[in-house]
Amino acid sequence: MRTSPFLTGSAIALMALSGSFAGQDVWAATRHHAPVAQSAEASLDGDDDGQSPAGSNTAQADSGQQDVIIAVINGIPLTKRDVDNRGKLFALSTGLPISEDIMSRLRPQIVRQMIDERLRTQEILSRHINVTPEQIADAIKGIESRNGMPPNALRDRLAQDGVSLTTLIDQIRVQIGWTQVLRQELGGKARMTSQEIAQRQDALRKQEGRPEYFTSEIFVPVEDPRHTETELKFTQTIIEELRKGAPFPIVAAQFSQAQSALDGGSLGWVQEDSLDPEVVAIVRQMPEGAISNPIRVAGGYVIATVNGKRIIGHQPGTLLQMRQAFVPFTERLNPEQPTAQQRQALEKAVHITQTAHSCDELAAANKELGEVRPSNPGELQLERLNPQMQQILSTLPPGKPTRPLVSLDGIDILMICSKQTKNFADRTPSELADQLLNERVEQTARQLDRDLHRRAVIDIRSKS
Repeated sequence: MRTSPFLTGSAIALMALSGSFAGQDVWAATRHHAPVAQSAEASLDGDDDGQSPAGSNTAQADSGQQDVIIAVINGIPLTKRDVDNRGKLFALSTGLPISEDIMSRLRPQIVRQMIDERLRTQEILSRHINVTPEQIADAIKGIESRNGMPPNALRDRLAQDGVSLTTLIDQIRVQIGWTQVLRQELGGKARMTSQEIAQRQDALRKQEGRPEYFTSEIFVPVEDPRHTETELKFTQTIIEELRKGAPFPIVAAQFSQAQSALDGGSLGWVQEDSLDPEVVAIVRQMPEGAISNPIRVAGGYVIATVNGKRIIGHQPGTLLQMRQAFVPFTERLNPEQPTAQQRQALEKAVHITQTAHSCDELAAANKELGEVRPSNPGELQLERLNPQMQQILSTLPPGKPTRPLVSLDGIDILMICSKQTKNFADRTPSELADQLLNERVEQTARQLDRDLHRRAVIDIRSKS
């Protein structure tokens, strides 16, 4: 079940969702693909880099082009620099190289998204909602913690790739503030009554035996139903990047205009009558993990992926409580030439497997290692892990550590604390309340977005 939309972070905070349950380093890909940009000072200093005064003038001209106003939203300008920085943030968060051709295809939709964010920001301010520096700092700390990064490493990582930290801060601020707007808008409707929960339980009992899907979406709204070429082109570009390996939760957080973007596009387990008929027709045929072609629905396009299928009321499985210890490498592993530190890390991991005989002891060992990855990865369903991990854990008795599991970034040791067989199709009242709330929030968000656009004065000067 997805989390409440009132518990949000930033787009890049969702990167933790795209890694393995053991906390895979999702920044690794960017180290090889993302270009390292020179600092502004270096690019303007002719003496240091051998540029002539003419080169300095060129840099100043480029800076001027960056300040070109693309749109004015209720008197607030949106510049080319703003749009390009968001594009760089997308490139960094997905870990994929973004060419100028792809960026040119993304820009119109980035412009539209940032216009929506400007309108949301103005609504946040009009309601006197204050997103504190502490809230933003906590969100950034959370990003760094979930990705095994030391304090302030995110700032350095963004600077290395030529992305202003302000770009990320602005996105975090809008997301946190917008959830507070929706909380105000819903008021008492944000609390589900016992009668509403009972009605949903009754509806599910009546649908028992029918299929339901664990699905995620990216929603791209269409501005003019008579002319959908730009949005279709953008949707096709996003699908190409997803099929190349861009993490779905990150792309959804960056570009989906549905409220589910705050949960990385996840809708959780949904029944067929909760989806658009056009989406149902596709997901019925999709294998798990596939990315759909653009699906035309009322108001725009949907990109869907299916992470699971089951029959309502029936999903037996095994629930695992786990602990882990992680021995990090100081540099990425070259299997042909391991460093002295990596050899020592392996010796330390072997020692842990020989001396840790309980989950508490393994957690204590992880704490001594700096707890680079959390000792408790949370409850896990065995059947939803990758086949290799299922094979390792399916026969592992509780209280016994795995052998050292070597990755490019370090060595994991896992231990099962308990196993429980349960029917995962059973919904608790709190899960049903979350589902009802998510549906209500989505309806409220779309209506409020439409109202903001209807009242706004938007002057589009350029989409490039």
